[in-house]
Amino acid sequence: MAAAPRLMPQDTGAEPPDMEESDRRLVRSMTVWQLFFLSMGAIIGSGWLFAVLAADATTGPASAISWIIGGVLVLFVALNYAEISGMLPRTGAIVRYPHLTHGGFTGFILGWAYLLSAVSVPAIEAEAVVTYANTYIHGLVNSQAVLTWPAGILLGIGLMLLFFVINFVGIRFMSRFNTYITTWKFVIPTLTFILLFILNFHSKNYGGYGGFTPLGAQAMLGAVATSGIVFSYLGFRQALDFGGEARNPQRDVPIATIASVVAGMVLYTLLQLSFTGAIHWHVFGVSPGNWAGLKSSGAVNAAPFYVAAKSAGIGILGAWGTILLIDAFVSPNGTGYIYLGTSARTVYGLTMVGYLPRVFASITSRFRIPWLALVASGVVACLFFLPLPSWYTLVGIITSATVLTYIMGGIGVPILRRTASSLARPYRLWGAAVLSPVGFLAAVLIVYWSGFSILMTVLAAVFIALPIFVWFYAPQRGWIPLNTGLVLGAVFLGLWILTQRWGEWVFTTLSGTGALPLSAHPEFGLFYFVNIVEILGFAGALWYLSDARGRQAVTSTWWLLVFLLGMMGVSYYGAYGPLPTPGIVFPADLLVVILLGLLAYGWAVHSGYETEEIAAIVASGTGLVREMPIAGAPPGDVAPPTFGEPRPRPTG
Repeated sequence: MAAAPRLMPQDTGAEPPDMEESDRRLVRSMTVWQLFFLSMGAIIGSGWLFAVLAADATTGPASAISWIIGGVLVLFVALNYAEISGMLPRTGAIVRYPHLTHGGFTGFILGWAYLLSAVSVPAIEAEAVVTYANTYIHGLVNSQAVLTWPAGILLGIGLMLLFFVINFVGIRFMSRFNTYITTWKFVIPTLTFILLFILNFHSKNYGGYGGFTPLGAQAMLGAVATSGIVFSYLGFRQALDFGGEARNPQRDVPIATIASVVAGMVLYTLLQLSFTGAIHWHVFGVSPGNWAGLKSSGAVNAAPFYVAAKSAGIGILGAWGTILLIDAFVSPNGTGYIYLGTSARTVYGLTMVGYLPRVFASITSRFRIPWLALVASGVVACLFFLPLPSWYTLVGIITSATVLTYIMGGIGVPILRRTASSLARPYRLWGAAVLSPVGFLAAVLIVYWSGFSILMTVLAAVFIALPIFVWFYAPQRGWIPLNTGLVLGAVFLGLWILTQRWGEWVFTTLSGTGALPLSAHPEFGLFYFVNIVEILGFAGALWYLSDARGRQAVTSTWWLLVFLLGMMGVSYYGAYGPLPTPGIVFPADLLVVILLGLLAYGWAVHSGYETEEIAAIVASGTGLVREMPIAGAPPGDVAPPTFGEPRPRPTG
């Protein structure tokens, strides 16, 4: 398949942007073990405290299989990123790779989706701490495990300040501190599995109440995306996002990435097996076999493992319940400060490719961290306490938004093998012709299983950011005049808000209250058509108004827009949509999604091209960025990098 035509930098009249000047000011100190513990510290967070209950409530005893399926799918995604990250280790890596393969428009859309997910994770981890704390400090959450005002939300904000302080003192302190915290976080879940399995395991729960799959195979797959399973595995990305601060990144980042997924899959599957076997139906407050009722089972909803340990009536398990309450403070907090650092690196990564103002690339001279990006991430994270103050409500949205960006791992491998073939690859993915599209499809299926309401909410939040692109990035790069971008962005923003308010699909089925019946919504076909016109119309207008560079970037993004709009329609009419009788029944809907995914994959690989940025990296001869000493630098922050302002073409 022929590659898309390439525009050479000398044809554009612009200097290729220096994306990496600020990278040289980051400290390179993290070892492979510190990277592994960073990823494991993010994997073992609130997921192990809550996801086991949500998984059982969604699918019953087959929840252990859901953990294995989720782990295998995430592993396929991670394998593709292992090759890319070994070749191009970067801080804020995941938001920078799409820019290198498909240019600014694709990079912005997926970078914005990743930013939404990254900045919300510290909030969900703080919510987990507050929810468990309600066991001994009453009044922090209500009966639906939603944080209360002022006590619950203010405590959550206080925890966010703690996350900020840990990150601000620098990567050396955080990585060393995290090693001790993650060791604790690994030991406690492991001992919990052993104690529950030996002292409080009831085999009748596996088959005695409706069989092993009482809610069906469809529910077993849906649990992968919506109950916190994939959310728990998403911590593997930490090694990728901190890759620019690793001592030997080309070797260590791929090792830490793959090892963390495998270790997490083993641990979580064993925890799920032990929790399901430890259920005492009368203590949990539901009738035997009422798996779906577990999610609304009062105090169990707020502290599943604590109740499971206490329900046995055995002294050692009762004492262990107290340890679990301590761990409910340590584990989510340990994940929360890691993810706040990740969200800061995400803001930094978006800044490095020019999507955000250059001030967010500021590096402190003392601690050498992107401090202003850290401040912005903390402030935005606190805002998630207000509209979505519940772990169970937020987890599906985070999962879908994050995994949506992971589709680029499988796409990036073949494109970068074509456009950057000369760069060293310490890890080379074996069987990439098969495993790269499989990694892409793995991410696509997870997004589909999240359900229509979650997907619609994510897409609405992603596309509402398109005006920022034409207000800031496109004029800055000289694609379109600023005044043109202001008008185009304002018109689209107004239409998009009116359309989503008219359709009322966003947030309407994410909680047990306020959900609208289908009859209260406008006819979906018309709503869907208007969405298609607005998105493709915006992209078409941008293509028409842009210069040659802008048109190439838009052209390389058509596949993504068509794919996302196609997923919107399939999700509504498929088995995980809101229709009482799906238009595309299970498992035929999976075949439709896979076919759509394969078409999108082929189109995406064809659309990738040698961007100015990847050409500059290849010209340097190495995918590494060398650390720049800053001894003797003036006090204060290091000046942010420039991004290649257009210059006159030399004559003569």
